[in-house]
Amino acid sequence: MNSSPEHVTPALPRVVFWIAVAFSAFQVYTAAFSPLSSQVVRAIHVGFVLLMVFALMPGFKGRSGRYVSWALGVLGFTFSFYHWIFEADLTQRAGQMTDTDMVIGIVTLVLVFEAARRVMGWALPIICGLFLLYGLFGEYLPGLLAHRGYGFDQIISTMSFGTEGIYGTPTYVSSTYIFLFILFGAFLEQAGMITLFTDFAMGTVGHTRGGPAKVSVISSGLMGTINGSGVANVVTTGQFTIPLMKRFGYSPAFAGGVEATSSMGGQIMPPVMGAVAFIMAETLNIPYIEVCKAAIIPALLYFVTAFWTVHLEAGRLGLHGLPKDQCPNPWAAMRLHWYLLLPLIGLVALLFSGYTPLFSGTVGLGLTVILIFGAAAMSGVGSLALRYLFWILLAFACAGFVEYGVITFFAITAVLIATLRILRKGQASLRLAMQALADGARHALPVAIACALVGVIIGIINLTGVAAEFGGHIIALGEKSLFLALFLTMITCLILGMGIPTIPNYIITSSLAAPVLLQLDVPLIISHMFVFYFGIMADLTPPVALAAFAAAPIAREDGLKISIQALRVAIAGFVVPYMAVYSPALMLQGGSFMDVIYIVLKALLAIGLWGAGATGFLIGPMNWFGRLLAITAAGLLVAAAPITDQLGFGLCIVFVLWHWWRVRSDEHRKASLSS
Repeated sequence: MNSSPEHVTPALPRVVFWIAVAFSAFQVYTAAFSPLSSQVVRAIHVGFVLLMVFALMPGFKGRSGRYVSWALGVLGFTFSFYHWIFEADLTQRAGQMTDTDMVIGIVTLVLVFEAARRVMGWALPIICGLFLLYGLFGEYLPGLLAHRGYGFDQIISTMSFGTEGIYGTPTYVSSTYIFLFILFGAFLEQAGMITLFTDFAMGTVGHTRGGPAKVSVISSGLMGTINGSGVANVVTTGQFTIPLMKRFGYSPAFAGGVEATSSMGGQIMPPVMGAVAFIMAETLNIPYIEVCKAAIIPALLYFVTAFWTVHLEAGRLGLHGLPKDQCPNPWAAMRLHWYLLLPLIGLVALLFSGYTPLFSGTVGLGLTVILIFGAAAMSGVGSLALRYLFWILLAFACAGFVEYGVITFFAITAVLIATLRILRKGQASLRLAMQALADGARHALPVAIACALVGVIIGIINLTGVAAEFGGHIIALGEKSLFLALFLTMITCLILGMGIPTIPNYIITSSLAAPVLLQLDVPLIISHMFVFYFGIMADLTPPVALAAFAAAPIAREDGLKISIQALRVAIAGFVVPYMAVYSPALMLQGGSFMDVIYIVLKALLAIGLWGAGATGFLIGPMNWFGRLLAITAAGLLVAAAPITDQLGFGLCIVFVLWHWWRVRSDEHRKASLSS
C-alpha cells in the first residue's frame, strides 16, 4: 500500500527556481567554508529573501504589477551587496550615517516590512511598526513610558546596519543554523523519509484501536525531528493521515486537530526541534545540546498526551484500526530505507559529542546528498558483494571529514555526480537534489523574513530599555504570586500568537517576560522554554490557530472547529510548562535522578487523568462527575506543594476505583437486561 503523502506545493517559476537553487548554494558554501564575515552573510541572506518573496508574491495585479514586484526584489537584493562592497567603510564609521547609508537603510527597512506583510499578513508588521514608532516618538509619551529620545539617523543606523536591527541575532541564526536544517529536511523528504516514517507508523500502530490517528501522531512527530516546522508538517504528512482518519470514523475536525497538534509538537522534539531552539541557544549563549536536554522530557510528554487522547477518543467512539493485512510491514520499510536514518544518527551523534549545530548540520546534509547519489550509482547493480564493497569504501571516504573537514563531502559528491554522468544514469537523483535545493530555499522564506523583521523589536528594546519598564510592572503584579506572573506571561504569548508565528512570538515575549521570570527565581532556560511552549500552543489556539487553518482545506472543515479539537488533544501542553517551573527536574535542571523519575511519573499520571477528563472515557464512558473528579485529581498533581501531591494521588485512587465500579455495574446491568 502506498502511504506517502501527496506533494501539493506548486512548482516554482523557472527563473525563481534557479534563484532558489543559488540561494541554497550560497548558504551551503558560506556555512561550510565561512569565506565572508557574518554581517555580509546576514545582509545577502536577507537580500535573497527579498528577491524571492517579491518574485513569488506580486502585490499588484496584472503584468505591470509583476514587473514592479520584480523591480523591488532586485532592488533589495542589489542593496544587500552594499554591506559587502563597503564593509570596511561601514565598520570604520559605525553610527555616522552618510546620505547613501540613509537611502540604503530606509529602502531596505521598508522592503523588509512589505515582504513580511506579503508572506504573513498585517499582524507582525503592525506590531513591529508600533515598536519603530515608539523608538521615533516615544520621548513625547507621558510618564514612565517616555524615553530620552533618539534621532532619525540613529534609529535607521540601529535598524538597517550593525547587529541590532534587521541583521540581528534572529537573522544570524536564520542565515546559519535554521536554513541549513531546513535544507537538511528538504533533502530527506525528497529522498523518501516521509514514506519511511508513515510506513513505519502504519505498520506499528495502524492496526490498533484508533490506529490512523496514532499514525498521525507518530509520523508527524518523527518528521518534526528533522524539519522542525509545524505548518510544513501539516501540509505534508497531513495529506495522508487526515483522509485516513476520516475514512475510519474520526470527525473531520478531530482528524485535523490531531494532525495540527502532532505537527506543532515537532518544534519541541529534539534533535532538530524548531528554529526557535537555535535562537534560544544563541540568545542564552549556551550549547544547543543544553536546549535539547531541557526539551526532551516535555516533548515526549507532549506526544504521549496526543497519543493517549486519540486512544481514548477511539475507545469512546468505538473505532478500531486498519485490518492487519492492509498495514505495511514496518521492518520491511526499515530494510528498504534504513540508510536514510544514517544522516539523522550522525547528526545526533555529533550534537551530543559537543560539535556546533552548524557543523553537525553541514555533516548531516553532506551525508544525505552522498547517500542519494550513492544509491543512484548502485541502482541496477545485481552483485551483492559489489554493493557491499561500494558502501564500505564510501563510508571510509566519508570518514575523511574528521581529518580534512567538510570539503570531503564536496569532493565525494563531485566524484559521484561525475560517475553518474559517465554511466548515463541517476538523472532522477540529480533532479531530486536540485528540487531539494529549491524547496529548502522556499521553505525558509517565512522563517527568514520573520527573523529579519522581528529584529526591529529587539533593536528598539535594546536601544530604549523598554523591557525593564515592562518587567517592572509585571513584577509588581506577580511579586507575591509566581503563578500570576506565569499566567500573565502565558496570556501574552497566546495573544501575540494570534497574529504572528512562533519565532517572533518567542523573541518578543522572551525579551520582555523572561527577565521578569528570572527575577522571580525561575531558572533562565526554563523561563525561555515556558515562553517557547506557549508560543507553539498559540498556533493551536483560536481564533487564528495557523496550524489548524493549514489543516482545514485537507480536512474540509472549518479552521476554528479544528483548533478547538486541537486544544482537546494538546491539553497537557498547557500544563507541562507550569510543572517544569515548579519542578525544574522535569527539564533536567537540578535535582537527583529520583527527583526526575518522580516528576515524570507524576506528570504521566496527571496526563492520563487529564485525557480521561477531556474525552469522557477511560475503560468505559464517564459522566460529568467522573470527568470533574479526574480533572481535579490531575490539577492537584500539577501543583507543587507536597500536600497537593498527597491529595492528588489519593483522589486518583478514588477516581479509578469509582470508575471501575461504575463500568462493571453498567456491564452487569446490560447483561441482566439482555438475558
